[in-house]
Order: sequence, then C-alpha cells, then structure tokens
Amino acid sequence: MSLLKKLAGETAIYGGATILSHLLNFIIITPYLTRIFEGERAEYGIHGLMYAYAGLLMVLLTYGMETAFFRFGRQEEDRERAFSTASISLLSTTVFLGALMYFFAPEIAGLLTQRADSAYVIYFAMILGFDVLCAIPFARLRMENRPMRFAMLKVVNVAVNAVLILFFLEILPWLGSEFALFQGLYLPDHELHYVFIANLLASLVTFIMLLPYWRKVNWQFDRALWYKMMGYALPLVVVGLSGMINQLADRFFIKTLLPGNLEENLDQLGVYNACIKIAVLMNLFTQAFKYAAEPFFFNHADRSDARSLYAQIGQAFTLVGAIAFLGIQLYLDYIQYLIGSDYREGLAIVPITLMAYLFLGIYYNFSAWYKLTDQTHIGAYISVGGAVVTIVLNVLLLPRIGYAGSAWASLACFGFMMAAGYLLGQRHYPIPYPIGRMALYIVLAVGIYLLSEVTKVEDQILRTVINTGWMVLYLLLVYGMERKGLFLRRAAH
Repeated sequence: MSLLKKLAGETAIYGGATILSHLLNFIIITPYLTRIFEGERAEYGIHGLMYAYAGLLMVLLTYGMETAFFRFGRQEEDRERAFSTASISLLSTTVFLGALMYFFAPEIAGLLTQRADSAYVIYFAMILGFDVLCAIPFARLRMENRPMRFAMLKVVNVAVNAVLILFFLEILPWLGSEFALFQGLYLPDHELHYVFIANLLASLVTFIMLLPYWRKVNWQFDRALWYKMMGYALPLVVVGLSGMINQLADRFFIKTLLPGNLEENLDQLGVYNACIKIAVLMNLFTQAFKYAAEPFFFNHADRSDARSLYAQIGQAFTLVGAIAFLGIQLYLDYIQYLIGSDYREGLAIVPITLMAYLFLGIYYNFSAWYKLTDQTHIGAYISVGGAVVTIVLNVLLLPRIGYAGSAWASLACFGFMMAAGYLLGQRHYPIPYPIGRMALYIVLAVGIYLLSEVTKVEDQILRTVINTGWMVLYLLLVYGMERKGLFLRRAAH
C-alpha cells in the first residue's frame, strides 16, 4: 500500500505540474486567444492545426527514446551509458530533421494551409528542436524520482509562454504607440506569429534550464546498446504515431473533410479546437498519471505482488477519472466561460471527448504489460487498429454531422484500444483488474450526468445547487461501495 501511496503522491506532483501549467494555459492563454481571435475563428483553427502537426512530429523526432531509456537505464550501472547513447542519437537526428523542415518549409506549409504560412513551419522546427532535446533530461528526472524539479520546469515553460504572449500582443503595441523607439516592432495582423514566437522562446528557456543535464553527457555512443534501444523503441514509434493520429488527426480531417471551403472549415476547426480544450482537463489527469506510472511500472515489475498492485492502480485511476468526468459536466455552466462566447456553440462535444480521454487513460493502465514484457509490437498493432477506426469514422461522419463526428470517432477509437489492451493483456500478462467495479464507476457517472440533463432547470443558481446534489449522490454511492477500504481491497478476477 505504501507503493500505491508513493505512486499517488508522484502522480499528484506530476499532476500538480501538469494541471498548473495547463491551467495557466487554460485560464490565461486559451480565454485570451479565443477573444483575440473572436471573429477570426479560422486563425484559431490554424493555431490548432499547427499544434496537431507539432504533436505528430514530436513522436517522430523522439522515436520512443524516452521509453527505451526507462527500459535500458533502469539499473544504476547502465544509466549513464543509456543516457549518453539516447542523447547523442536524438541530437543527431534533431539537427538533421530540423534542417529539412527549414529548407522545405514552403512545401510543408502548402500541405497544411498555404505556402505563405512557411514562417509557422520554421517556428515549429525550432520549437520542436528544443523540445526534443529536453525529452531525455525530462525522462531522467522521472527515472530519478525528481517530480518537483520536473514540475517546476513544466510550470516555468507555460508561465514564460503566457507572459510573452501578453507582452507581444498587449504591451508591445502600447510601447509602439507611446514611444518612438518601439515604433515598427509590432506588426498588426501578425498575432499568430507572436503566439508561436512566444512558444519558441519558452522552449528555449526550458532547454537552457536543462543544460546541466546535457553537460553530464559523457559523449560515449554505445552502438550495440543503440541497436537494442532502437529495436525496442521503433514499435513504440508506430504506437506513438498512431496515438497522435487518434488524438490529433481530427484537426486535419475537419480542415479537409467538412463540405465548406478552406476558410469555412478552418472556422469550424477553431470552434472544435476551443471546445476540446475543456475536455483536455481530463487529459491532464491522464497525462499526469502516465508521467508517474511509466517509470513506476518498470521499477516495480519484479515484485511478487506487482500484478495485484497494477490492478489496484487501474481501479483507482478509473474512479478518479469518473469523478473528474462528472464534475466537469455538472459545472460546465461555469467552465464554459474559459473560452470566448464565439466558440461555445460546440460545447455539445465536451462529454463525448471527456469520456474518450477517460478511455485513453484506462488504456494506458491496460497497456503497461506489453512494455514490461518487451512485446511493444503488440502495442503497435493496437494503436494501428485505433488509427484505422479514427480514419474510417472521420471519413464517414464528418461530412454528415460536422465536427461532432470527430468527437465520436475519438470515443470509438479509445474504446476499441481500451478493450483490445485489456483482452490481449489477459492472454499475455494477466492482471486481475476488477472490471465490473471499474465499469460501474463509469456507468454511474454517465447515468447521473444524463439525469442532470433530464432534470435541468433554467435558473443557473438553482441548477448549480441541484448539480451539486447529484455530485454528492455519486460520491456517497461510491463511498458506500468502497466503505470497507477504498482501494485497499485486493483486486480479484
């Protein structure tokens, strides 16, 4: 139980960092940008499209080296060799691929939006370069159980980004209007450029703060170890790419598959991009758990009770995720004000995407086995299957029901992956997850949410009181189920 508490504590710290950094983003940057681009939803659509592009490339540029470092650097005597080999590998490929992005920026921009936007591609070539070079130092912080340092760096990154966005879009125009020295530094109608430049500078600051880890690199490249790491990691690239397709490709599909012209589709993408920011609140918890759990699973894989421990972790995660789903939905009346009014027409997709992210988090629990047993190729098969579901459903649904089709496609994709991860795991590495109890947490949360919709009243204050009653009811029901010892019960088949 002390190990479970340790994981919970580290998840809380990683979660605190992730949530705080994203809350800075969500409370400051998202509301600000959705208001800056109010009436220009297509610009915010491009913003979402570029970050989706960056997410896909980040998987390619890191090519599974973080997880390979966890696998081959978990023993103290092997850590320096694995760290140096992974770092040199990433540095070499980052310089090469970053240069390709720079030289072919117009062509890449033409595929995304239009060739005139090539500057955006160049910004992201540099952003991704710095972020990739931070990946292994961040992985080392996680391996060495230094979540506070990890948390501080993540928060600083978002804080610098937020401050610079406000400086470029608010203070710089004022300085230009008041002082001759600053005239001409601010270019009107270039807001998106300034947003990306702020991100670039924030990534540079994070890289500088992690330079002490680069100074620790002994610059010895172990070719034999590198081949082992690549053999382990390459299936994870397929996993990662498929995962990014499942999480981010909806932006590309919305741009191309909706029946409008490019400007109209980007406008709808802007609405979708803003509304899924609310669902990202669920993903914060999922990502925080993943940061803490991945090294935890590896470090305790040799324990005799490891499988029972993993089952309890899966149960705990599902309950907390179900509470988060219900809480966000019951208080959406207030959370919606974090995005501009011009974007709130898409709020109907929020419960769908919230549940999709919960399924994704449960899949992370169910899929730990293939990394622990060096069967990463099976993870690749599952992720490719999820990508097929994503692509097929987007193609079928987007022209018929608009961007809601992408939300339903995400739910189906992550539901498929969750089921496949569990079923295959029970064949190759059985873990006694209490599936019935986990399903009950979710069914109760969805049922109470639907009851709250049926009983919805017009008065917002009264509605809040009623919804709080629904939340208390859910917590009491769960407490009644678990009153003999929350999460202490040994999971059974």
